[in-house]
Amino acid sequence: MAHNAPCRHKKIHIKHLSWLMPLFLSGIMSGILSCVNLALQHRADQFSSFISLWFSAWGISWLVAYPCILIFLPLVRRFLTFFMYTSQD
Repeated sequence: MAHNAPCRHKKIHIKHLSWLMPLFLSGIMSGILSCVNLALQHRADQFSSFISLWFSAWGISWLVAYPCILIFLPLVRRFLTFFMYTSQD
Protein backbone atom coordinates (compact mmCIF):
# COMPACT_ATOMS: atom_id res chain seq x y z
CA MET A 1 0.00 0.00 0.00
CA ALA A 2 1.42 3.37 -0.98
CA HIS A 3 2.17 5.89 1.72
CA ASN A 4 0.03 8.56 0.06
CA ALA A 5 -2.97 6.29 -0.60
CA PRO A 6 -6.35 7.93 0.02
CA CYS A 7 -7.93 7.32 3.41
CA ARG A 8 -10.94 5.01 3.31
CA HIS A 9 -12.56 6.22 6.52
CA LYS A 10 -13.82 9.61 7.59
CA LYS A 11 -11.33 11.49 9.72
CA ILE A 12 -12.05 13.71 12.70
CA HIS A 13 -11.10 17.37 12.50
CA ILE A 14 -7.90 18.32 14.35
CA LYS A 15 -9.82 20.79 16.55
CA HIS A 16 -11.23 17.82 18.48
CA LEU A 17 -7.76 16.62 19.50
CA SER A 18 -7.92 18.80 22.65
CA TRP A 19 -10.61 16.60 24.20
CA LEU A 20 -10.02 13.29 22.37
CA MET A 21 -6.40 12.92 23.45
CA PRO A 22 -7.23 13.31 27.18
CA LEU A 23 -10.20 10.96 26.76
CA PHE A 24 -8.00 8.16 25.42
CA LEU A 25 -5.08 8.88 27.76
CA SER A 26 -7.32 8.92 30.84
CA GLY A 27 -8.95 5.65 29.76
CA ILE A 28 -5.63 3.92 29.28
CA MET A 29 -4.10 5.37 32.44
CA SER A 30 -7.08 4.67 34.69
CA GLY A 31 -7.42 1.13 33.30
CA ILE A 32 -3.80 0.28 34.01
CA LEU A 33 -3.75 1.88 37.45
CA SER A 34 -7.04 0.37 38.58
CA CYS A 35 -5.88 -3.07 37.38
CA VAL A 36 -2.55 -2.81 39.21
CA ASN A 37 -4.11 -1.51 42.43
CA LEU A 38 -6.80 -4.16 42.41
CA ALA A 39 -4.30 -6.94 41.59
CA LEU A 40 -2.19 -5.94 44.58
CA GLN A 41 -5.21 -6.23 46.88
CA HIS A 42 -6.94 -9.26 45.34
CA ARG A 43 -6.21 -12.96 45.66
CA ALA A 44 -5.00 -14.66 42.48
CA ASP A 45 -7.40 -17.61 42.83
CA GLN A 46 -10.46 -15.37 42.41
CA PHE A 47 -9.91 -14.38 38.77
CA SER A 48 -13.56 -14.20 37.68
CA SER A 49 -14.52 -11.79 40.44
CA PHE A 50 -11.31 -9.86 39.76
CA ILE A 51 -12.43 -9.01 36.21
CA SER A 52 -15.82 -7.82 37.45
CA LEU A 53 -14.27 -5.69 40.19
CA TRP A 54 -11.67 -4.31 37.78
CA PHE A 55 -14.25 -3.07 35.27
CA SER A 56 -16.16 -1.41 38.09
CA ALA A 57 -13.01 0.23 39.45
CA TRP A 58 -11.94 1.27 35.96
CA GLY A 59 -15.25 3.01 35.30
CA ILE A 60 -15.01 5.01 38.50
CA SER A 61 -11.34 5.80 37.88
CA TRP A 62 -12.07 7.02 34.38
CA LEU A 63 -14.82 9.32 35.63
CA VAL A 64 -12.21 10.95 37.87
CA ALA A 65 -9.21 10.78 35.50
CA TYR A 66 -10.81 12.39 32.44
CA PRO A 67 -11.84 15.68 34.08
CA CYS A 68 -8.49 15.80 35.89
CA ILE A 69 -6.60 15.52 32.61
CA LEU A 70 -8.84 18.13 30.99
CA ILE A 71 -8.08 20.53 33.83
CA PHE A 72 -4.40 19.82 34.41
CA LEU A 73 -3.12 19.11 30.89
CA PRO A 74 -3.29 22.76 29.74
CA LEU A 75 -1.80 23.95 33.04
CA VAL A 76 1.10 21.50 32.85
CA ARG A 77 1.65 22.31 29.17
CA ARG A 78 1.77 26.04 29.96
CA PHE A 79 4.11 25.43 32.92
CA LEU A 80 6.49 23.32 30.82
CA THR A 81 6.65 25.92 28.07
CA PHE A 82 8.63 28.09 30.49
CA PHE A 83 11.40 25.49 30.28
CA MET A 84 11.19 24.77 26.55
CA TYR A 85 12.51 26.54 23.50
CA THR A 86 11.82 26.32 19.81
CA SER A 87 14.17 26.78 16.91
CA GLN A 88 12.73 30.30 16.57
CA ASP A 89 13.88 31.38 20.06
